[in-house]
Amino acid sequence: MKYSSIILITICLVSNSSYGQTCNCEQNFSWVKKTFEENDAGYQDIIALKGKQAYTTHTDSFIQKIKGAKTTTACASLMNEWIHFFRKGHIGVFPADDQDDNDTNAHWEKTNINLQDFKNHLYAEKTPGYEGIWDLNNDTIGIIKEKNQYTGFIIKSGNISWKQNEVKLKFTKSTDGDRLLFYTGNRSTEEYKNVELIGNNYLQAGGYVLKRVFPEFKKDDKGIEAYYKRMTAKQPYAELLNDKTVYFRIPSFNPKYKKSIDSVILKCKSKILTTETLIIDLLDNGGGVDESYQELLPILYTNPLRNIAVARRSSKLNNQALLDGYNNPEYGFSAEDKKWAKQAYDKLESQLGKFVNLGDSTIYIEKRDSVYPYPKNVGILINEHNGSTAEQFLLDAKQSKKVKLFGRMTFGALDMSNLNFAKSPSNCIVLVYAMSRSFRIPEMPVDDIGIQPDYYLDKTIPLFKWVEYVNEILNTK
Repeated sequence: MKYSSIILITICLVSNSSYGQTCNCEQNFSWVKKTFEENDAGYQDIIALKGKQAYTTHTDSFIQKIKGAKTTTACASLMNEWIHFFRKGHIGVFPADDQDDNDTNAHWEKTNINLQDFKNHLYAEKTPGYEGIWDLNNDTIGIIKEKNQYTGFIIKSGNISWKQNEVKLKFTKSTDGDRLLFYTGNRSTEEYKNVELIGNNYLQAGGYVLKRVFPEFKKDDKGIEAYYKRMTAKQPYAELLNDKTVYFRIPSFNPKYKKSIDSVILKCKSKILTTETLIIDLLDNGGGVDESYQELLPILYTNPLRNIAVARRSSKLNNQALLDGYNNPEYGFSAEDKKWAKQAYDKLESQLGKFVNLGDSTIYIEKRDSVYPYPKNVGILINEHNGSTAEQFLLDAKQSKKVKLFGRMTFGALDMSNLNFAKSPSNCIVLVYAMSRSFRIPEMPVDDIGIQPDYYLDKTIPLFKWVEYVNEILNTK
């Protein structure tokens, strides 16, 4: 286990009796600002780069807005915008999942649409378009065009906090590009730049794929149906595409999926090691922990692997988060792992206020005894929604002579890692920040840049044909 570079997500509850249980936005902002400054691993770098005065000016521009915030959701949204002064990934401010923000819900934007009238309108549609009734996970959503904007509204939701006709998404299409606003379960906003119809019955909306429920159009071909299966899979799986290619879908490296990933590898390893080509599909894989992909590395190995360590910012909050994370039964860490965590905690506590390398080197070279003859070619599918551990896997994997990356530039959220999700004293707000900094910095940054593919898949190659395209490239003699 590469303990020095593990990207571990931890949750820490901060208690402080000086705050009440009401969600006062000014008080919560003061806590967020102070906690971020005292604990985030990237804070000092950005202050040095942009300057203290720029930070002060930026903060001052938000003070009056924060004073005027009327709901927890509005408050969190403003703070989330404020904090992205520092970087675009591995950072954020959100309402707590258990926060009952009745005022936000009561004033949430709604459509005034009669469902039967909407269906009658859709009956008249003869050509597949964005308008329709769509299935998205546990939600049924209607999408209607209003002037130059498409609005998605709830028809039925598996989330009891969402009510009929409440707006779930909005998007515009133009020659200047797409713009999609998507509201998550806790009503936080996600913004994307791609909305695309796939065939007659599927809609790629940012990081989500919707399936048309109504009206009915001609069934899509098997390639599109296969794409929908891949992109909505919750669990990893592998299948034989043909006699030359094994396809391995990994939707997430979240620690809760580690056992499933290992199980698929164990079950399919003999087939993988006797098949010429392996395609690993990481599309929309946002990360998790390094441990989730360790069993893949021996299959890809051709030469010694160089791993760059991280330094952790030592603080009381960060050090406790490390210890709590390894003791979280959901992650399934072993007794040996927990012993290492306690030793790491003690080392960090002895150097408060410093950046600490928990290993004995900044670079680790990993050598293996075996290089498997198969697979000969490995293609990894990537896109703009890959970040964090997914990007660390790519940095490891692309050191192999077998591996090529296909797709589009990744998100760029890796240099500052080991996330802590700290809940405010009022229990209203969750602050997400990074506790460690890579020794790659400043020579090889990934944050806000991303990792480039070896083969760029442009927009003339439909999303549902990416696997077919990669399979053809890798198996062409």
